[in-house]
Amino acid sequence: MNKQEEVKFTQSGFLKIDGKKRVSVRFERGSDIAEGMLPPGKITKNHGFSDKEVAGLEIYLEMNCDEIYKKAKEIGKFTNLL
Repeated sequence: MNKQEEVKFTQSGFLKIDGKKRVSVRFERGSDIAEGMLPPGKITKNHGFSDKEVAGLEIYLEMNCDEIYKKAKEIGKFTNLL
């Protein structure tokens, strides 16, 4: 029986890149890593995820972008306290 490993998602707060607000995201599964940015919600670096899985990760980003932006704002408030 194959046991799928859990995919771990992490994100940054808002970053200023080329004068625009962006959020860096990262998916990890064992030694597999995929990284991307919101916007545009595309995976820009991938090691180990299949093309089909990357497409699924990009759909996840699209479907959850409001929540990701909300958390990025919260992260920013926390880091400003430090």
